Amino acid sequence: MTTHKNLLGGPEPTYLPENEEAYRLLGEESRPPAEVVAKDPTFSLAWAMLADDAFEAGRVVESYAYARTGYHRGLDALRRAGWKGHGPIPWDHRANRGFLRCLAALARAAGEINEKDETERCWQFLKDSSAEAYTELKR
Repeated sequence: MTTHKNLLGGPEPTYLPENEEAYRLLGEESRPPAEVVAKDPTFSLAWAMLADDAFEAGRVVESYAYARTGYHRGLDALRRAGWKGHGPIPWDHRANRGFLRCLAALARAAGEINEKDETERCWQFLKDSSAEAYTELKR
């Protein structure tokens, strides 16, 4: 992983801790995201997967609820990792992707249920946190 020096004097990037057990359950054991969430409700990637699956199935309100849960779990994890409410959350760090995906899923679902302010706030938060994630996820 490359560490970039912040020339503007802002906060350092935040890197969430890896959760190897949750990744193993999703990957090697091919457990469904709902089962992974039941074992580890703090694992934002599984919440993001649930949000994406629900959205693709046309269950927008359910997607919104999953995304909001994963987003709040991710905020808690970011704060524990030293994040002070702003600053880079790099997309290239695997453990950050669950939170960033939840943030994008929340923006997407909020847009579908006509939560305009939240939609704009979430997309801007994603862009401010990781331009790379914003580009990747806002499609």
